[in-house]
Amino acid sequence: MRETFKGVIFDVDGVLEFQGRVYPGAVETVNWLKEHGVVVRLLTNSTLKSRASCAEKLRRKGFKLSPEEVITASSATAAYLAELKPRSCWVMLEREGLDEFKRFPHNTENPEYIVVGDNRSQFDFEHLNQALRLLQKGAKLIGMQSELVDTSMGECELNVGSWVELLARAAGIEATYVGKPNPYAFELALRTMRLDKNDVVMVGDRVASDVVGARRFGIKSILLRTGEFSEEDLNDEIEPDFIFDSIRDVLKVFQS
Repeated sequence: MRETFKGVIFDVDGVLEFQGRVYPGAVETVNWLKEHGVVVRLLTNSTLKSRASCAEKLRRKGFKLSPEEVITASSATAAYLAELKPRSCWVMLEREGLDEFKRFPHNTENPEYIVVGDNRSQFDFEHLNQALRLLQKGAKLIGMQSELVDTSMGECELNVGSWVELLARAAGIEATYVGKPNPYAFELALRTMRLDKNDVVMVGDRVASDVVGARRFGIKSILLRTGEFSEEDLNDEIEPDFIFDSIRDVLKVFQS
């Protein structure tokens, strides 16, 4: 089963931890890979976390990780936005993820781009209508990720994609998405790893974001029966290259 992968991209929620608890073997697996020269990146669709806050929280749990090894949906969107060189933007987001956008000029009255993440309590009648009117006047819409719902904390909650689609449909426009399963997030990860597609494997628990994203981008994938995994998501058209029950099993691909 041993492959010649030089790098691995891990999802975070549902793979390394779930509902705040680290999976048994997750710390040992990630640290072993790093100690044996495998390039490790974390790629999460979380918008609330910055690279620094995500890495710090995981370090406190025993993972040997730096912010440079983490890509959140908010940091990926900031990288994408930097390439556009925006005149101004309105970033609808809360918590540490906002730190990723400090370099940009912000304008809630006449922004060139409206950038939507998990804005939680600020997704109210006033702010959503303000965003709608600005989109109708020509502002461009960027969604940090496209997932419609999230069940990682137990109960079903509206996710970023639901709010973005609400605005896009109301304004009669199309949004640009950045996070998984969209190619830009994977492209950014590979760019920081400085590896070819054939050298990297994606490890995730969700078919729709992790496996589909990896397949579209052209890298192999490992699906774990953990986190938000559902047997119903598997079909003949979308198949991961490997399916394992535990993150510990990921080492089978790297060990002889």
